[in-house]
Amino acid sequence: MPDNDHLNPPDVTVNPKAEARMERSHLPVVTPAGEQRGMLPGIAGIAMFMLLVSMIGAFGALRGIYPGAARYVVLGICTMVMIGVFGLLRLRRWGWALVIGGCLMMSIGYVFVSRATHNPGLLVMAAFALLFFLYLSRTEVRERLR
Repeated sequence: MPDNDHLNPPDVTVNPKAEARMERSHLPVVTPAGEQRGMLPGIAGIAMFMLLVSMIGAFGALRGIYPGAARYVVLGICTMVMIGVFGLLRLRRWGWALVIGGCLMMSIGYVFVSRATHNPGLLVMAAFALLFFLYLSRTEVRERLR
């Protein structure tokens, strides 16, 4: 029969002086599961891309490229996304909500314009916006927001 002494842990006594030194030391803090901090690289990339696309759309709306009431719709969505990007970069929930709503609305808008103008190239932009929506709706992203 094999010896199972290695399975029983030895009696451990805690030295109070060593314990006090450990509490005062500058050890890295381990974040508990589910309370992660910091920005994911995907969030920063999405924020930069959405800021660029929104700025181009807003300048286009201000210059009169979009006909009729579409000008005001595009300007409203682009403004919403631009404001949301700055909140998302600060990891705020309201910024996340504005950007995720803007991603979905932009995706639907690109599909609509692609169908109306028979331009299949806009479907690529719609796919990007939809992928950004799906990425931002992941649990790992939402856990990092305040």
